[in-house]
Amino acid sequence: MEPFQPERPPPPMMEIHVVAAADSPEFALLCWALRSSPVVGLDAEWKPNRTIRLHHQDTVGGGDGVPAADLPARSFPTVSLLQIACRVRRRPSDPVVGDSPVFLVDLLSVPLVALWGPLRDMFESSSVIKLGFKFKQDLVYLSSTFSANGCDPGFDRVEPFMDITSIYHHLKNPTMGKKHPKDTKSLAAICKEVLNVSLSKELQCSDWSCRPLSEQQILYAAADAYYLLEIFDVFQQKIITKAAAKSQPSPPGQNFIATVTEKEIISESGSNKLFTECCESSDMLDDCLSNNVRRHGEKIMLKESDKKPRTSRRKEKKQSSGNAKNKEKLTCDEDWQGPPPWDVSFGGDGSPKFLCDVMIEGLAKRLRCVGIDAAIPFLRKPDPRQLLNQAYKEKRVLLTRDAKLLRYQYLVRNQVYKVKSSLKNDQLLEVIETFQLKISEEQLMSRCTKCNGNFIQKPLTIEEAIIASRGFQVIPDCLFDRNLEFWQCTDCKQLYWERNLS
Repeated sequence: MEPFQPERPPPPMMEIHVVAAADSPEFALLCWALRSSPVVGLDAEWKPNRTIRLHHQDTVGGGDGVPAADLPARSFPTVSLLQIACRVRRRPSDPVVGDSPVFLVDLLSVPLVALWGPLRDMFESSSVIKLGFKFKQDLVYLSSTFSANGCDPGFDRVEPFMDITSIYHHLKNPTMGKKHPKDTKSLAAICKEVLNVSLSKELQCSDWSCRPLSEQQILYAAADAYYLLEIFDVFQQKIITKAAAKSQPSPPGQNFIATVTEKEIISESGSNKLFTECCESSDMLDDCLSNNVRRHGEKIMLKESDKKPRTSRRKEKKQSSGNAKNKEKLTCDEDWQGPPPWDVSFGGDGSPKFLCDVMIEGLAKRLRCVGIDAAIPFLRKPDPRQLLNQAYKEKRVLLTRDAKLLRYQYLVRNQVYKVKSSLKNDQLLEVIETFQLKISEEQLMSRCTKCNGNFIQKPLTIEEAIIASRGFQVIPDCLFDRNLEFWQCTDCKQLYWERNLS
């Protein structure tokens, strides 16, 4: 069975170049693109830093281990991959390349000394607009990585720079200026709202230091940088149409320019070419764009204190002086200990129930597909105690990829499990095997993948489905001549139909 959802256009084919050597054609193409691009999108990936705090020993590995005082000082993560999406301006004599190539630079194999100069020039060039999403942390880690490999002092500044969050708030409220709400949206949420593109964050916490990168990792990394350019296009087009409306009043009855919407901007064919030609042909539009970049843009400046990892002595002292009994329970054991809260021998009802945190919401849908009760957090950005409180009250096991949550599992005994797999299908198999779930044929697609509700047990006919869908869903005409049965969620009223495989 499949839910009815509006058909979305497929994402554009990205032109991806993996740069793995300084003497490769891809590296030469990257250096040319950095010199030929007025706008670039930037992102970086690194291996998640999962450290376990020592509580009761002064040594690592017990009494015969290495003294804690001899451990290396805390350092920033090493950046493994740098993503650069370029909006290039080509001349007839330039290399044959698309308008928006994406370069994935393998910092584990490319000599950083060869890359340092071209990157620094691009970061500091006043003629290149740099785009990113909360990029300061990425720059700190990049600077640390390059400094540790003979490129001292790393990177100090990036300007002009535009954060995608600033662009998003300008699109929503042009009069806001640089004052933004404290509750900022994620990049995935911004892409969905501005571009109507679903940007998966499933691989965000995967191990980016492993080689070779999987195809899914390559597409994920390229998309993070590529869609920064697409969002900037919407921002740029809004400026162009606003300037054009002021300089050339629309003919009577034709007010298209003044009423163009963000979705119409995205759906226009050849929009990037149109933007570039308009900007190149009019000094007024260039000035308008420059003024808006100055108004909503910023610069990232790293101080010496930014380049040194911070440690909170007050926090360390507070944690070390806590209750000894609770300390004993603050373990980071990632293996499932059991029994689960639904165990009948401990007063449970025998029905497995899970709570998937925001990092693995995709796993919740797959668990629902096989008939398992899988909820998601009530709040969009819950703190650890709110998550654990929901799991405790609903007698669920909290599934997470966040190792930090394991520190709180003493609050809810045997109700936190860290999922080790990074891909959704592998996560589903891991949960089924770990908790020894029994999946029967009757359970398959017995729950709504949208809201976790149950289906109406009796199937609906096409006539009943049409009545149920009025004002809620549109049933495709191609289904009317088929002898299909429909199911409806008892909670959210979503309609499902069974695919005919014959």
